[in-house]
Amino acid sequence: MTLEIAIEDERWTSLGVEEVAQDAIARTLVHFGLDLETCEIALLACDDDRIAELNSEFRGKPVATNVLSWPAEVLAAEEPGGIPDMPEADFTGEIPLGDIAIAYDTCAAEAAAAGKPLADHLRHLVVHGVLHLLGYDHIRDPDATVMEGLEVEILGKMGIDDPYTIDDSL
Repeated sequence: MTLEIAIEDERWTSLGVEEVAQDAIARTLVHFGLDLETCEIALLACDDDRIAELNSEFRGKPVATNVLSWPAEVLAAEEPGGIPDMPEADFTGEIPLGDIAIAYDTCAAEAAAAGKPLADHLRHLVVHGVLHLLGYDHIRDPDATVMEGLEVEILGKMGIDDPYTIDDSL
């Protein structure tokens, strides 16, 4: 797998963003039976200011968010709750999947609010971002159900609890 990581916010370095992201991406791609040797992803580890700029530029929403994704190709299923087409290699034999950006401030705040380790939340957001690159989305309810189910399954294989279950004991 070719993973290019640009670290714009050094707080990600102490978390081991490179190792955590590489592991989460690899596990997600393996879940779908994709050849790790041919897949290409770029990851930007930034702060809230930078992701707000990107969110404004690409989505018209001038606010920070936790993760953004830019798929290399549109793979989404047309029918609600459908399964997207799997990506195919280009003429070079590579499978360019796209780009992901993750904001430290929002990620850290969400992890703290949920009482979860930051590294686990990072894994969740990376899996979430890769699923977007693979054509999954959560705009329509049936699509969200499919995507969340995949996230829970993949994260469970990493020993991470269901991120959508609310712990009332906190």
